Amino acid sequence: MTEITILDGGMGQELLKRSANPAHPMWSAKVLLDEPEIVQAAHEDFIRAGADVITLNTYSCTPERLERDGQPEWFRPLQASAIELARAARDATGGTARIAGCLPPLRASYRPDLSPDFGDNQRRYREVVAEQAGSVDLIQCETMASVAEATAACSAAVETGLPVWVGLTVSDDGSNTLRSGEPLVDALAALSKMGPDAILLNCSIPEAIDVALPVVAASGLPFGAYANGFTSITALQPGGTVDALEARSDLTPERYADHVDSWIALGATIVGGCCEVGPAHIAEITRRVRG
Repeated sequence: MTEITILDGGMGQELLKRSANPAHPMWSAKVLLDEPEIVQAAHEDFIRAGADVITLNTYSCTPERLERDGQPEWFRPLQASAIELARAARDATGGTARIAGCLPPLRASYRPDLSPDFGDNQRRYREVVAEQAGSVDLIQCETMASVAEATAACSAAVETGLPVWVGLTVSDDGSNTLRSGEPLVDALAALSKMGPDAILLNCSIPEAIDVALPVVAASGLPFGAYANGFTSITALQPGGTVDALEARSDLTPERYADHVDSWIALGATIVGGCCEVGPAHIAEITRRVRG
């Protein structure tokens, strides 16, 4: 039987639910300073729900985002804090979960027009990788919305010699394009030359992933998916706060796991959840995958 790797869920929205503080433009980065205990607790809950891999809570800790919000000096301390908390969560739950480094969009999610240059992106991703590579088991490029963004992150990640997974975010209209409008097949062709260990689709609605995943399956690389549970992403703007986004009320753990079942039936070997997918969803996936 093919082994299925189960990822964690969406840390950002999970932390929003647990925090005693209002949402902030530096959201999950600031939580590392103000409420580190809820970061570790969320990691632990995802592991106890069945996650084999947890991802560093550094999605909003890029040099660009911190410079935009006036705190560039926080970059290294926040990266170190995220690593420490992930390790503590792993130790507290038995020490078997793998830790994934995180290469997110540098400036804003779903806005590849803000970071169009491959060379500049690659340089910045190398800075992030330098802080994470010695402390993680693999590198996960997440929510890559354009070919330039994805290939820059992938190129910096493969230089580490660690396993590299590249997550692409596709348009929610089922057009099999990236958020940039570029065809998904173009991204797959470019990435296949760079040596990633897996291609994932993430942070798109599960229905769009249902449509696009067969295209990824045809690439021949190991593949998987982890969807979000937003009603829409249009309310989120660069520098805005994540409480502007609304969760779907219909995407129960059972219904989300139905989508995951179909991805596994197609051949996906890496599955989990993105924004608004919590420990209960991961527990239901685990129950179905492992009985």
